[in-house]
Amino acid sequence: MRAVIAAGAGGPEVLSVSDVPDVEPGPGEVAITVAATAVNRADLLQRQGFYPPPPGASDVIGLECSGTIAALGAEVDGWEVGDEVCALLAGGGYASRVVVPAGQVMPVPDGVDLVTAAAIPEVAATVWSNVFMVAGLQPTESLLVHGGAGGIGTFAIQLASQLGARVFTTGGTSDKLAACAALGADVTINYRDEDFVQVVRDRTDGAGVDVILDNMGAKYLGRNVEALALQGRLVIIGMQGGTKGELDISALLRKRGAVIATSLRSRPVAEKAAICASLVEHVWPLVAEGLVRPVVHSTMPLEDVAAAHALMESGEHLGKIVLTV
Repeated sequence: MRAVIAAGAGGPEVLSVSDVPDVEPGPGEVAITVAATAVNRADLLQRQGFYPPPPGASDVIGLECSGTIAALGAEVDGWEVGDEVCALLAGGGYASRVVVPAGQVMPVPDGVDLVTAAAIPEVAATVWSNVFMVAGLQPTESLLVHGGAGGIGTFAIQLASQLGARVFTTGGTSDKLAACAALGADVTINYRDEDFVQVVRDRTDGAGVDVILDNMGAKYLGRNVEALALQGRLVIIGMQGGTKGELDISALLRKRGAVIATSLRSRPVAEKAAICASLVEHVWPLVAEGLVRPVVHSTMPLEDVAAAHALMESGEHLGKIVLTV
């Protein structure tokens, strides 16, 4: 099979496509002939040597894919060879074939083509598990999404808006913020020349927002707490702004707030299976109706993986970057 191999840690230039031994499913696993995969921020960190795969996962980069089931391991029910699927992975997506636990395999949502389906699993699982399953966002509440123009942000805006929440988002250009508004964001904030804390206060009569989905980490920690409403929940899913910050416990206590840090990749297989089942039940119908859709900036062949990583690092993309296999 073909797979992307990294010649050590470094920039996009360390990535290339090579032939590697085929993978075969074990008990409870499914082998997928990959049609497409997608680039995620975590992939860049893995390439740079900062985010190694969890024990037992493939060393090949790639946290999601779409394709056709090629083989079933023992004890797998509910799937047949030839079924078109998408899957949430712990690794291995940048390849022509991947093995994944059966519980992390999902049908392609109705109305979505097989290649585009590769752009859904990671962002959908991240948003649904963190914003709704962990933070418990309610239809009467408000959500602040940092980085609204990215893959996770574009999906979070749509999903929260469709489920009745008021959505705030940050972005760096007027074009990106206009795109976020078109997806359902009620309030857009240009982080280059606006203070998101002040905008949140102004637009909520000083109350703050109920849930914040944050990909920045340390850089925004204190300001995020300032922007929270009473009993607000800050969910940190990224470290683009650093790993160590100062937390004002007094401010958090006054708001009876919560700071939650989560990761998806390293969760146990059973937890990932529960998230995937919840996605199919609650989110896939919205995708099938066209109410929530994956936003794809560009589609590139797997051989252009270095260019795809460079594009994500540039920050010039809107939504997801898909690699076809």
